[in-house]
This record gives sequence, structure tokens and C-alpha cells, in this order.
Amino acid sequence: MNAKGELIARLLNQGQGTPIFEAQLHGPPHERTFRVQVIAGGHVLGVGGEGRSKKDAERLAAEAALRALDGVSDAQLDAQLPDDEAQSSVQSRPPVRWPIYSGVLEAALEAALDLASEDATLDEVRADAARLYRDLLADLGHGPEDGQ
Repeated sequence: MNAKGELIARLLNQGQGTPIFEAQLHGPPHERTFRVQVIAGGHVLGVGGEGRSKKDAERLAAEAALRALDGVSDAQLDAQLPDDEAQSSVQSRPPVRWPIYSGVLEAALEAALDLASEDATLDEVRADAARLYRDLLADLGHGPEDGQ
């Protein structure tokens, strides 16, 4: 699962634009820890993520943001697990099922940019890209309406 790509696609589909991944670095040089929060539409999504690398922290933050979009809290997931498993990291959580096709997303973004007028705002281009991506997924039979 590519949680970061999936999150970007979902937010674009919803017309919320591209998320911002805010990273903070903590700890001494030999024990660096990254903490990342996802911000979309001016709001923090999910509980964020923490990892030994920025990439891992971004992935965990994206997974938490996807759960937040699905209306599933970390507390609800922990309540379904035995106590010892509830203490385990977010990495062991079940993935959210949502089709993401990076080639289709890239094509939609490029097409939206090519079709945009010179005075189009970034938000207008993002909205067009989201619409194109949604339409392309529907044409492929893999839209979110299919319950995937």
C-alpha cells in the first residue's frame, strides 16, 4: 500500500487539494526521530506519525490521515485488539482499501495542467485534476463508488 499516494489521490478526488506533510526532527544525532502531521484544507488529519526516517513518519501519518477520512479512530482500532496488540505500532494496523494508480493520477494532473488557462489558480487546476482522475477511475471500473 502506498499510503501517501493514496491520501493525495483521495484528497484531490474530494477537491481538498494536495496535503501538506509537516515534519519535525527530534532527538540527538544518533537517535533522530521524525514526527509528521498531515494538513489538508487548513485542518490536521489523523494523529500523525513518528519514525526513525522522514519517509516512515510520512507513511504512518498518511495511514492515520486515511483512517481519519474513513471515520475510524485509533482508539476504535485499539479497542478491537487484545491489550498487547493494542500497544503495538501503527504499522501493524490493517490497510485501508482504496485503488491508487500512480500512472492514472499523473496523467490526470498533467492533463489538468495542460487544459488550464494561463490565469487558472492552483486550486482550480487541482479540482480539475481530481475530476479527471475520478472520471478515469470510473472508466476503468475502479471508482470509490464500487466499494473499493
